[in-house]
Amino acid sequence: MEVTKQVHAVKIPFKLAAGSGKTLDRFVYAYLVYGRKICLVDSGVSSSYRVLSDYVRQTGRDPRDINRLVLTHAHPDHMGGARTVQKETGCQVTAHSLDKPWIEDVDLQYRERPILNLYSLVEGSVKVDQTLEDGDTLELGEGLILRIIHTPGHSKGSISLVLEPTGLLFSADAIPMRGAVPIYEDVLSSIDSIRKLKQWKGLTTLLASWDEPRQGEQVYSLMEEGLLHFQQVHDLVRRIRVGSPDADLTVFASQVLQAMNLPQTALIPIVIRSLEAHLRVADREDLLGEA
Repeated sequence: MEVTKQVHAVKIPFKLAAGSGKTLDRFVYAYLVYGRKICLVDSGVSSSYRVLSDYVRQTGRDPRDINRLVLTHAHPDHMGGARTVQKETGCQVTAHSLDKPWIEDVDLQYRERPILNLYSLVEGSVKVDQTLEDGDTLELGEGLILRIIHTPGHSKGSISLVLEPTGLLFSADAIPMRGAVPIYEDVLSSIDSIRKLKQWKGLTTLLASWDEPRQGEQVYSLMEEGLLHFQQVHDLVRRIRVGSPDADLTVFASQVLQAMNLPQTALIPIVIRSLEAHLRVADREDLLGEA
């Protein structure tokens, strides 16, 4: 999908194992930024290179023009296809220093953040050639600059990117939709990250990993909706925990999902972990007020 002449979105579907032979249908967007060369933002899951390379050819470019892969974070739907991308193009792989360990060692990622079918979603570990920090910039040629914004919460090393001077924001998984399945590590950091993004003036387009491109006033209104989502989940967590203070964590998480009208197939370790993040700050009623 052409977002602008310089930015293209490629939708990549995949399945997330939920146990008992059940799966969750998911998708992720990878983005191509056409400058002098091509910068790929996220690689999608394992075997995504064919989809990406076919798209590049359809636009009249050569996949070997991909000289940089920016990984917004280490989760398998974002870095799963990185090994083949790097092998086929020789591109430089970049990511935030805090997520580098999981990218370079997927076994470590599996031990610390178990996903049932992680090894079917990733092609393997990949070396990070350059680490990125908040405020860094990447020159893409043709007058384009990617500015790095550290937006932790979904993961410790999650980053968002602003493409200057266009005002396009690649938000990765930093901004959830209201009612979405909770997937994050630290709810307070997630809230701070959205507030950090809201401070950026002149953003024209929101390019999330899980949603179609949004433009104009929607950019900032969706950030506000993301904040409200965190508060709504928190309200449910506190209410259900008070009603069932001794409930097993899995039973508790199941009750929260039911209250959110989400399927029980979403009752997977990474979602339970997200709800635990709310329990750690359950003494706070209003997460959106000043700490």
